[in-house]
Amino acid sequence: QVQLVESGGGLVQAGGSLRLSCAASGNIFNIDLMAWYRQAPGKQRELVAQITSSDITNYADSVKGRFTISRGNAKNTVYLQMNSLKPEDTAVYYCNVRQILSDRTVYGYWGQGTQVTVSS
Repeated sequence: QVQLVESGGGLVQAGGSLRLSCAASGNIFNIDLMAWYRQAPGKQRELVAQITSSDITNYADSVKGRFTISRGNAKNTVYLQMNSLKPEDTAVYYCNVRQILSDRTVYGYWGQGTQVTVSS
C-alpha cells in the first residue's frame, strides 16, 4: 500500500502562483510514474502533468509553459509548480502514482485532493 498526502492548494488571483506537494509513504518501491490530475466541477478528471522514474515529463497542452512537475531528491515526493494561473485552472488537484511490482502487477494510488481556486 502507498499513502499519498497532498498540500499547497488555496485561493490565488489570476496571474499568481501556487506550488502543490505530494508525499508518498508506505510501500513506495517500484513507483515508475507520478502524476497530477485535476477535476473541475461538472467535468471529468484530466491529466495535468506526469513524470517518470527517469524524470521524463509530459504536460497537458493547456498548462504547457506555465506548470512544472518535478520530484524531490528522495524520489517519494512530487511537486507541481503552477505559474500564471488562470480562472480555468480552478479544480481539485489529485496526486497519482503508479507502482509496478516484480510480478508485473500494476497498482495505482490517489491522494485525497487539494482545492485550487483562481479568482479573476
